[in-house]
Amino acid sequence: MSAPDGSPVGAERSLGQLVASATTEMSALVHDEIALAKAQLKQDVKRGAVSGGSFTVAGAVLLFSLPMLNFALAYGIRTWSHWNLAICFVLSFAANVLVAGLLALIGVVFAKKAKQSKGPQKVAASMKETAGVLQNAKPHPRPELPQDRTPEAVARSTS
Repeated sequence: MSAPDGSPVGAERSLGQLVASATTEMSALVHDEIALAKAQLKQDVKRGAVSGGSFTVAGAVLLFSLPMLNFALAYGIRTWSHWNLAICFVLSFAANVLVAGLLALIGVVFAKKAKQSKGPQKVAASMKETAGVLQNAKPHPRPELPQDRTPEAVARSTS
């Protein structure tokens, strides 16, 4: 079994290895948080699109179907009930308004879901919390080096 940097577990690692490991882990955490924010924004955009689409379809149904559907429905009601033709047209219009209202209600439900979603705010709060924890972290006390010994140079990566 080995640590994330490839060294055996339980082996002492240098300060440079620990910093490199912490930097790598922090970078991965930030990339994961950004990916989460993107996924949540994508879901919110999808909900908004469904809401807008439902409102558009509701408007189109009400606008384009009224003339033809009203005539067909009104004459169908007249044939079935032998009522006055004006009453049949009013009933036909009421049926179209009911369908458009149902589609608008679906649009409102999806719009509320998209508005209530707190995905990006949750990710931002999580990132602030992580940054706050790292700012308040204190390094462990190091043993003092003997006077004649100087610290070893740590190789740095340019990537």
